[in-house]
Amino acid sequence: MTTATPTLPVQQGKRPAGRSGLRSRPIEPWVYLTPAFLVMLGLLGYPIYQLINISMYDYRQAQVSGNAPLEFLGLGNYQQLFNDPQFWSVLANTVVFAGVLVVVTILVGGCLAVLATNLRPWVRNVLFVVSMGAWATPAVTGSAVWLFLFEPTVGLVNKTLVGMGLSQFAGYSWTYDKLSAFGLVASEVVWCSFPFVMVTIYAGIQAIPTEVIEAARLDGATMPQIARLIMLPILRPIMMIVVIQSIIWDFKLFAQIYIMTNGGGVANQNQVLNVYAYQQAFAASLYGLGAAIGVIMTILLLLITLIYLRTIRRGGEEL
Repeated sequence: MTTATPTLPVQQGKRPAGRSGLRSRPIEPWVYLTPAFLVMLGLLGYPIYQLINISMYDYRQAQVSGNAPLEFLGLGNYQQLFNDPQFWSVLANTVVFAGVLVVVTILVGGCLAVLATNLRPWVRNVLFVVSMGAWATPAVTGSAVWLFLFEPTVGLVNKTLVGMGLSQFAGYSWTYDKLSAFGLVASEVVWCSFPFVMVTIYAGIQAIPTEVIEAARLDGATMPQIARLIMLPILRPIMMIVVIQSIIWDFKLFAQIYIMTNGGGVANQNQVLNVYAYQQAFAASLYGLGAAIGVIMTILLLLITLIYLRTIRRGGEEL
């Protein structure tokens, strides 16, 4: 007596996993990204190409007006910058100043975001409206107002400090010393930048499920432990956006420094790369040298962003 061997049903329409299937999948996201990529290429690619092209020439006012031929220098402008001690001093000012601004802005905005979650609705709305007013203020207007508040003779800040018994602030110039000038500019930048950080982090906190926090409290976790072990990991993607945006904004600072320190401070002690590039390109008519500074700034920003993203990815966060 023989028994029939059971046969397994054959699944129809299922493609076996192979190399062809693996190769066809990554193409689909690029198809959707192609229109945006073409737009970005047109808006950014050509200007960056022209910036690099100009940085390779001795490009001055005579060449702009057509009275002199272009002279190809190759990497000559970059070599001139790297051999200039002032360039390295300005680069150090820019990196340190931007780093301090990023840290202070995120601390102020993050603390106010946590505070906003514990405020009454009407108080929170007032805080947001006032903060948005600071964020919406143009950089030129904000710098002028801030400079008037710290004016040596009639400024409200000096008068208040003298009224409190600090007579050394009578006629004190906040823009004369290097550190006090940077501190004055930093206060204005943080004032007009923290609202973006505050609102972004507050939105992220509101998106955290309350059940997770309540469960942690029932397990005996303190509020600092909840913030460090639960809230910060959940907010990491949002913090990534905030940090990158702050780095780009603060590294490219121009209007506040130029207006509040009158073009870079006493003996150019408060210069940053954007102001230095402006002075080389437009004040000295060295457009090739100014373009080279712009190329270096772009490369530095890309490197800083890539390093930060790589650090986040090593921490286990998917990008």
